[in-house]
Amino acid sequence: MAQMDAALEAPKKKSLLPLLIGIVLMLVLGGGAFYAVYSGLVLGGHESAAGERPKAQNGQPPVSFVALDPMVISLGESGARHLRFSAQLEVEPRRAAEVELLKPRVMDVLNGYLRAVDITQLEDPSALIRLRAQMLRRIQIVTGEGIVRDLLIIEFVMN
Repeated sequence: MAQMDAALEAPKKKSLLPLLIGIVLMLVLGGGAFYAVYSGLVLGGHESAAGERPKAQNGQPPVSFVALDPMVISLGESGARHLRFSAQLEVEPRRAAEVELLKPRVMDVLNGYLRAVDITQLEDPSALIRLRAQMLRRIQIVTGEGIVRDLLIIEFVMN
């Protein structure tokens, strides 16, 4: 009879304390691991001098801009319409002098390309993104891969 009474009694409730302690420890250790990786204490803290890229004050890599001479390009067969174009090239500071030497070739490539583009494409406002990408690719071919990062169009006016 004693065995039946013991079997009929409800089982004791297990404590939730170990589960709560486990969850709290998991959150604390996970947060600590995130901070250690994010701050660079673990996995990529200090890079070697060969792989280290200098940073500007705002956290971005330093840049230099090489201004291209303003260009006026006659459009169409009659030459009655003109495009006024000026831009700057974004380069690493150590490569600015190198790009400055290649500026006449860059100007020649841009002049030839812009003369060949159809006037209807130049008039389309959404075409500027495609034109910019095409010009940047041509500039990168002239200067070499990885030297010019970006082309910033300062003035693009048709009259």
